[in-house]
Amino acid sequence: MATAEFEELVEDFEFLEDWEDRYRHVIDQGKAMVALDEALCVPATKVNGCASQVWLHAEMQDGKLHFDGASDAMIVSGLIAVLRTLYNGLTPTQVLAVDARAELGRLGLNEHLSAQRSNGLTAMIERVRETAARAV
Repeated sequence: MATAEFEELVEDFEFLEDWEDRYRHVIDQGKAMVALDEALCVPATKVNGCASQVWLHAEMQDGKLHFDGASDAMIVSGLIAVLRTLYNGLTPTQVLAVDARAELGRLGLNEHLSAQRSNGLTAMIERVRETAARAV
């Protein structure tokens, strides 16, 4: 299950034929995000397991998960934006039902990320899932 916004992102990626264009699009997604308040970049929101510095701040609004994030790496900021598109606005139960790897595979991300970036992405996905599991 993916959000309508994620389906639009998948359509955008289908028009981008090579990985470099997709990579740039991911970076552009990150640049377009509203900056995370620096006061939220604290140890409690830091995601361990990422090569870059990554912070994810989640909250529930009307029974649905919403999170924001920040990173010191442009591509990771873009990956945060992609995950926001995948998860924001879903209930905790819906978040837990999402097969993030399969959904991200539709963007062609799985085979083009370095091992370190892939591990970091997994850590971010796990943080979102842990947050949802606590809210169920």
